[in-house]
Amino acid sequence: MSTHPAGPRSASISAPAVTVASADEAQRADVWPETARWELDGLHIGGVSAEDLAESFGTPLFVMDEQTVRHRARDYKRAYAGHRVFYAAKAFLSIDLARWMMQEGIGIDVCTLGELHVALAAGVPGEMLLMHGNNKSLEELEAAVDARVGYIVVDSFEEIQRLTNIAIQRLTPVNVLVRVTVGVEAHTHEFIATAHEDQKFGFSLATGAAKAAAMLVDEVPGLRFAGLHSHIGSQIFDEQGFLIAVSRLVRLCAELKHEGVEVSHLNLGGGAGIAYLPSDDPATIEDLAGKLISAVEQECDRAGVEHPIIMVEPGRSIVGPAGVTLYSVGSIKPVTVSHDVVRWYVSVDGGMSDNIRTALYDADYTIAHAMRLAYSEMEQHLVRVVGKHCESGDIVVKQAKLLADVVPGEVLAVAATGAYCRSMASNYNHTPRPAVVSVCDGTARVMLRRETVQDLLALDEGKSAS
Repeated sequence: MSTHPAGPRSASISAPAVTVASADEAQRADVWPETARWELDGLHIGGVSAEDLAESFGTPLFVMDEQTVRHRARDYKRAYAGHRVFYAAKAFLSIDLARWMMQEGIGIDVCTLGELHVALAAGVPGEMLLMHGNNKSLEELEAAVDARVGYIVVDSFEEIQRLTNIAIQRLTPVNVLVRVTVGVEAHTHEFIATAHEDQKFGFSLATGAAKAAAMLVDEVPGLRFAGLHSHIGSQIFDEQGFLIAVSRLVRLCAELKHEGVEVSHLNLGGGAGIAYLPSDDPATIEDLAGKLISAVEQECDRAGVEHPIIMVEPGRSIVGPAGVTLYSVGSIKPVTVSHDVVRWYVSVDGGMSDNIRTALYDADYTIAHAMRLAYSEMEQHLVRVVGKHCESGDIVVKQAKLLADVVPGEVLAVAATGAYCRSMASNYNHTPRPAVVSVCDGTARVMLRRETVQDLLALDEGKSAS
């Protein structure tokens, strides 16, 4: 740590409960954007140094590597050639990001009126959009129909009725996918597992509701039954859950065919995991795609049904590895855990308002010094990196190894924050949300500007009463 009289060199550190990458290992870890390079002055992304980014745009700062996003989108497009890929906007969305997806031939999966309007503002044509959600409002359904989105995923019998009324009133036929709860227990956090029975999404396969919904959509006027949709969860490494879902969906396809209902599209959702830690080993885009396509074809051949067009909805696995968050260190505090153990808390200028995942999902991240190199022979200490908010659970990285001489004002970089960090950011403690900056070929450009206190006050009507 710093050279304060009470510095960490005189204190013991609590042993880690899990293996923690050292500061130099974090720099070498395969969790950074593909353009990330470590020079003597620290991290460079897209040809721009972290030091320049922090000085030019301030911290906390989300940095998005355009090359990584585009290359991963192309990998998906190539891996699912002849099928359809829709980027899951909930992971992160801006007008620029939507344009990148459109330019790479990737559709966009939206689930709210706001996401729909961002995609439309980017110039994405309606036929490249897919909309779903468990409780879409009448306004959202009307907007989706008016925009002539390519597909709407229905999630309840009430929604089928609402959508039927809109389609008839608008004289606009709507392509519909029926979301199926396939009963697969994905090996992930319970809050992001979405295909087991006891949760809010979809029609149950086990009770027959999914089959009944598909047959209803096929019968009612104004709706065109296009196929089935399933999403088993997020941040999944084990493909077995996907393969079980495929098997159960194809069985339903066969049952529907027996009733005279053809399934032309099979949407397998998203959920592919990414590396957050050096020890993580997710499947490649190509490998998982090959297994899923092969599984669908084999199951269909066994069931005697036509091969459907496969749809997938990657979000995290496109933008997650492209994002890095830069923070500035504020204070460094030793906390006595027991009579002979001290835990060092390194506080940064962001926290749960820009990354809620650690508090919400117990997520782990890789963190590194952004403005210098770390070497194995340098003294390092186990620390907890925490945020500035008034919550004890405001933790950025629970266990990290940093150089012992880290000082206030130093910039730290957290890897793989491109997904579900800015999109889930809040104004907790009335904290303005950070800017998002894209980097490419040595140039940095603001995608989303930093919020200001004036932005927060602009929403407060109390001032008009004074």
